[in-house]
Amino acid sequence: MKPLMVGLAGSAVFLASCDDRGDEAEDRIEAAAEASAAQAGPAPVALGLSEAQLIDADLIGPDRVELGSVEGVLRNEAGEVNRLLIEIEDSNPDRFVTLPVDGLTSVADGDDTDLSTAMTREQLTALPDAQP
Repeated sequence: MKPLMVGLAGSAVFLASCDDRGDEAEDRIEAAAEASAAQAGPAPVALGLSEAQLIDADLIGPDRVELGSVEGVLRNEAGEVNRLLIEIEDSNPDRFVTLPVDGLTSVADGDDTDLSTAMTREQLTALPDAQP
């Protein structure tokens, strides 16, 4: 599992630095996240959500405006999900940051679930680009 997460983060860095091949890299990130979610199964891994539910979630700010979307989960050395790979909404070129799960809350939105943060768009975009 650890090599998959390292590969996922590495793909994010590649995507952020290579705009001309961005679609290809983004497809690899998505495929890696889906494979990891399938392997993890339906058990909750963070915030009471499964890995599949997490990668389907949007990140919303205090004003309930979408700030980004979850593209992958990252685990610590003990195998616990402790960070999320977030694609910042409306970034051009696409930009990815990692965000700790601490301080996030899950919010039901009809049949979907969003993740709420107290961060503003400005605070999110001030975070460094995702690093492996």
